[in-house]
Amino acid sequence: MCGIAGFLREHPDSQPGDAALLNAMADQLTHRGPDDHGVWTGGGAGLAHRRLSIIDLSAHGRQPMQRGPWVISYNGEIYNHAALRQELMAAGETFTTQTDTEVLLLALARWGEAALHKLNGMFAFALWNENDRTLLLARDRIGKKPLYYANCNGDFVFASEMKAFLAHPDFERRADFEAIHHYLSLQYVPAPWTALRGVKALPPGSILRVTPANAANAPEPQRYWTLPSPKDAVARDSADVQAEIREKLSAAVKRRMVADVPVGAFLSGGIDSSAVTAFMAEHSANPVKTFCIGFDETDFDERRYARLVAERFGTDHEEEIVRPDAMAILPEIIWHYEDPFADPSAIPTYYVSQLARRHVTVSLSGDGGDEFFLGYNRYDDCAAMGWVDHLPTAVRRMAGAGANAISPGLARRRPFGGLRWRLLRAAASNAQRYEPAMMYFFNIDKKAGYGDGLRPYLANDTLNLLQPYFDDAPNMVAGAAWADIHSYLPDDLLVKVDRASMAHSLEARAPFLDVELMELAASIPSHQKLQGGLKGLLKSALREIVPDAVLDRPKMGFGLPIERWFRQDLHDFTLDILTSANAQDRGLFQAGYVETLMHEHRDGPRLHHTKLWAMLVLELWFQAWIDGAPARPE
Repeated sequence: MCGIAGFLREHPDSQPGDAALLNAMADQLTHRGPDDHGVWTGGGAGLAHRRLSIIDLSAHGRQPMQRGPWVISYNGEIYNHAALRQELMAAGETFTTQTDTEVLLLALARWGEAALHKLNGMFAFALWNENDRTLLLARDRIGKKPLYYANCNGDFVFASEMKAFLAHPDFERRADFEAIHHYLSLQYVPAPWTALRGVKALPPGSILRVTPANAANAPEPQRYWTLPSPKDAVARDSADVQAEIREKLSAAVKRRMVADVPVGAFLSGGIDSSAVTAFMAEHSANPVKTFCIGFDETDFDERRYARLVAERFGTDHEEEIVRPDAMAILPEIIWHYEDPFADPSAIPTYYVSQLARRHVTVSLSGDGGDEFFLGYNRYDDCAAMGWVDHLPTAVRRMAGAGANAISPGLARRRPFGGLRWRLLRAAASNAQRYEPAMMYFFNIDKKAGYGDGLRPYLANDTLNLLQPYFDDAPNMVAGAAWADIHSYLPDDLLVKVDRASMAHSLEARAPFLDVELMELAASIPSHQKLQGGLKGLLKSALREIVPDAVLDRPKMGFGLPIERWFRQDLHDFTLDILTSANAQDRGLFQAGYVETLMHEHRDGPRLHHTKLWAMLVLELWFQAWIDGAPARPE
């Protein structure tokens, strides 16, 4: 795993300071690649690289790597590189290293963009062609590896993390309030937005071609891959599908164990990480190294299940009790995540990555299992609302009219309140019915709390970003999972794991996000996945592999007790931060709104911890990234 950065100028002449600029950009990414670094310049283009050595640890793997007119700076792992190497050698290519970088470079040189469809792995890369002076940026299918780009006074710049742009003398740090508006809805900034105005995230499964002619105004990215639509999913014999799931998950795990450095696994004691651990044990001659963190609060502590799995498969298990200090760790989170990021599980993910890095350089995770095999409780709620999917459009319109006919006063009486609620459910779109499960600031909250800075964006309903995924699905459950796969998974979960792991120079690999397994899961209809309950199909496939106590336990999120924190430990700190003069001057929220939320949360009758956490993270983000000169906390 590595960090990449670079630029393309409008004019072909290299400048004396180009190498220094590239080195400065790469220095901001040292945590992503502490083992080696390199830069390349020519023809108005510049590529930089920071290396975390995983395959072929020798200096032969140094990047940027050049073969003929082609130069590449690449971040990721191509798990099928050995097979591609054989295919390329049969076609007449010769190799000088054992790296997957050289395989990727020669594959792109020989097959062009068609090579992307041959890759099984996670990646983000920049490829420069000296002959036609074209820069190609690409990102893996589901978005495991990040890539950002921006314009700096005519220079097209790109990097694995936005902090690399801080080295460019013409980079301006300004907040994008529309992105912040969506962040408050979701707890994360959805791609292609970022919270820094003018900076975009390259979407997953996309490429971007840049030339000197369009360097100052880059074109829109193009998709090179999409998952099969849930509308095309067809049920098959369950026993056959279960066997195929086991086969593809086992193969995905085996592919991700290939490395020239120690490999381990995050083991929470949930179904997905337990399955990954089980298959690792099957493919390993030595005990698998597993890592788990625990908390004093029993509601958030999964160690007993992780121990059960560790004992079952004889792993070399490491666990650690963590007593998170939010005020101490938040500056690190703000620095590494760059965008405001209010998923509290970023903190335990940061700690478990820190623990794993003391022992290994690569760690496998269970990310993706819940989205592709329907493991979240909210999917059960969607199934319970499935009756609405079968209502004719005319009936749904009538339901809306009926709900509007019940006055607010009448709605406070029984049975009219319950009737109005059901009518509203019947009239709502699938995205609107999914809103309570995914949104943290509803439109009604924004209307009540937004100040002058955010109020202009009230018309930009975040639900509109998710509605197309529901439109492309046959029912609400499938639509919810489809929306999660395209937004929550790449923009929250994968960002969370990438930043937390790379903060400690640890490579995280996700077998459930293997392209073959993703495409298989996408071909299975939601009702078949839910046979037997949440994750029913996957549980049946793993019944003889993962302990029953793990398969049958209630799902537990990887969270923190922030509800209590805002009543106790964080109360005064948060109140001081959010009511400071600087915070009030931003115009994000109306005067008194913060105090109302804090009072209601501490003394009742309502809980606002998710909103308060998002607001606290946002204000600390402004202080670090807009007010000050961003620098990693000491």
